[in-house]
Amino acid sequence: MRRLTIASLATLAAAGTLASCATNGQPPARSAAAQQELSRWLDGRVVGRPQSCLPTFRNQDMTIIDESTILFRDGANRVWRNDVNGPCSGLGRPGTALVTRQTGSQLCRGEIAQVVDTSTGFIVGSCSLGDFVPYTGPRRR
Repeated sequence: MRRLTIASLATLAAAGTLASCATNGQPPARSAAAQQELSRWLDGRVVGRPQSCLPTFRNQDMTIIDESTILFRDGANRVWRNDVNGPCSGLGRPGTALVTRQTGSQLCRGEIAQVVDTSTGFIVGSCSLGDFVPYTGPRRR
């Protein structure tokens, strides 16, 4: 009989985690309501070059589109889109909050974001942040 070592178990756990996150290169399906909300924010704006970090003074307002997309508004007629590496399970559900632990004065690609149930304090999901893509111009209604 073969025994599994702790290193073997860790390798198996990591492989299982990676397999469960695989999306075959396809973004997760977006609901019609989420797509409509995303279009409401971004249509009519000009997309800019992706940035790896967003200064915290620019992320004053956050809008959750769905478990895969977060928008940050900076008050300068600009919206920053972040498509998380995930999806971030539970993001956008009532009674949850997104928590990040940034170092310094920036929020950067690769930082871990956790979805926390605000009534229990339990972590119900997590993901890592993607690039921050700026969209500028007037907002359509």
